[in-house]
Amino acid sequence: MLKRRPLFPGVIEMNHQAGWRIGCNVYLVHDERDWVLIDVGYDETVEEIVEMIRQLDFPLSSCRGLIATHADVDHIQGLARARSILKAPVISHPLAVEALETGDRVRTFAEIAAQNVHLPMPPVKVDRTVTDGETLQIGGLRLGVWHTPGHTDSQLAFQLGDLLLSGDNVYRDGSVGAIDAHHGSDIEAFIGSLERIAASDVAWLLPSHGPIFRKDDRLLANTIDRLRGYLRLADFGTCATQWRLLEEWDRELADGRSP
Repeated sequence: MLKRRPLFPGVIEMNHQAGWRIGCNVYLVHDERDWVLIDVGYDETVEEIVEMIRQLDFPLSSCRGLIATHADVDHIQGLARARSILKAPVISHPLAVEALETGDRVRTFAEIAAQNVHLPMPPVKVDRTVTDGETLQIGGLRLGVWHTPGHTDSQLAFQLGDLLLSGDNVYRDGSVGAIDAHHGSDIEAFIGSLERIAASDVAWLLPSHGPIFRKDDRLLANTIDRLRGYLRLADFGTCATQWRLLEEWDRELADGRSP
């Protein structure tokens, strides 16, 4: 059996648990025997994640949901395999359903011919949809559902007390999820989502990539101002070739560093 390494009570992040970077952040939220996964990552890592969950002594039959924060391939390519193994319902925003159920490779970023990206995107049935203001019950825990469009039209975030599992809204270095018209990005909506986070009473942001961090009002204000500038510029879609934050996170994972 593995020793559990929770980041907060009831919250385990599987990259942090493993001590190395498996892929996007995969959050196991649990109370008593009940648990859910928020995002599952790539297909090739699903069995490794499931085996870790087994070794952490979580009954596989007690998985109450496989939640897609949004329909990007790096978050949801493994959903069909995970659903098959765990027999758990897939949960998403209504706007993600078509891309998930058809395996739309363009909208999910699985097919970007100009960058030689050609990934399979197995279609998966969505069993339940959730929208802003709803709650998800996991044992005695209540996850508040936020719809935070901008990066995609279907982006969800989830509040647990003073924690916000914040998806691809913002990262510790002030970066945001990629802005691209092919998968429903909307800069004005993105600004609104970031303003909602900034005005909220959450203390910690648990993003879908990179390390967890305390909510930083100055960082959020700077990010919002930068996105406001994007409304008047044509270069917001530029793709970065390197992200130093992930290199920092690799070191933090290896060191077992907590927030």
